[in-house]
Amino acid sequence: MVDAVIVDAVRSPLTKGKPGGALSGLHAVELLAQTLGHLFTRNDIDPGEVDDVLTGCVSQVGEQAGNIGRMAWLAAGLPEHVPAVTVERKCGSSQQAAHFAAQGIMSGAYDIAVVAGIESMSRIPMGSSTIGMNPHGPSVAARYAPGLVPQGISAELIAARWKLSRDQQDAYAVQSHARAAARAAAGGFAREIVPITVTDENGQSRVVDVDETIRPTTTVEKLATLKPAFEKASFAERFPEISWSVTAGNSSQITDGASAMLVMSADRAERLGLRPRARFHSFAVVADNPVLMLTGPIPATRKLLDKAGLGVGDIDHYEINEAFAPVPLAWQADFDADPAKLNPAGGAIALGHPLGASGARLMTTMLHMLEDTGGRYGLQSMCEAGGMANATLIERL
Repeated sequence: MVDAVIVDAVRSPLTKGKPGGALSGLHAVELLAQTLGHLFTRNDIDPGEVDDVLTGCVSQVGEQAGNIGRMAWLAAGLPEHVPAVTVERKCGSSQQAAHFAAQGIMSGAYDIAVVAGIESMSRIPMGSSTIGMNPHGPSVAARYAPGLVPQGISAELIAARWKLSRDQQDAYAVQSHARAAARAAAGGFAREIVPITVTDENGQSRVVDVDETIRPTTTVEKLATLKPAFEKASFAERFPEISWSVTAGNSSQITDGASAMLVMSADRAERLGLRPRARFHSFAVVADNPVLMLTGPIPATRKLLDKAGLGVGDIDHYEINEAFAPVPLAWQADFDADPAKLNPAGGAIALGHPLGASGARLMTTMLHMLEDTGGRYGLQSMCEAGGMANATLIERL
């Protein structure tokens, strides 16, 4: 079978996803367009040879509604004849885009593909596409009576089932910030971040080239002062096992960001004189209980490792998205995985979670970390609304 390889992977800085955030003044199309432009500035390749652009985006409404991958490609001044499609599998959207791109290459349908992800959460708030409507329908509500729950409640249920205390969750959050701060201070993010130019209403431009979400001085004591974010009497009655331990401090941050990857067949990379940095080894996608919702990475990882013929101990780096602290903590406990290998550069609690961009962002960070540490295998999994999860195994070359 044809090998699908990663030639490059980049991301924008990750910034606060609210008015006043460093990227909040930039149209979502322009944010992704600049990220795509940098991908081709860094690589000696004719963008006209790209077969398809696959972009993950969750809230496809407003300025993110017009097949944003296509609009960003055109905004970047890239060739008109290259098509694009926007993929939505909730938080795993750009990870699923990477699967589709790699599988297209492995099957011979593509030679070269671009994988991208975007979410401007300051400009298109989470949930914008479902305001004023019930996205589940009566049959789903009846099947899971009295209905599905918000993700924060799912995180509380996971904390209860795996007996994860508030102190454990807060300590994990502090660790995420500390690891991200250490990586940033050592210049570890510099190779993966591309600078984004923002021009204000007065025509003044500034360059954003560092993450603004990391809080190096965060402590368990400070986090302990935060109130539970999802406590509600009706849910307390329905789920008496919940101890109300999930807060804004041990959850992922609402963030603006974009990511992009250049993926192609190993043969095409060789003919173009480009160095493959990793290959896609194995893929899995699963669905799990939609009320627990965020447990999908566990069965997805099992399915992936079974396909790959590997064990958890064979993996050098794990990226399990930090949607909420209980998600990676439950995953780590279930597999008895080495905590030192789990999100070693920090995760979404420190860096943020720009929904549609996060899958490719995690893969970008994982690739660079594997190169810096000399690791061979990187495993990534992302919990997704509705109880789904993608898992991906890459092998550094």
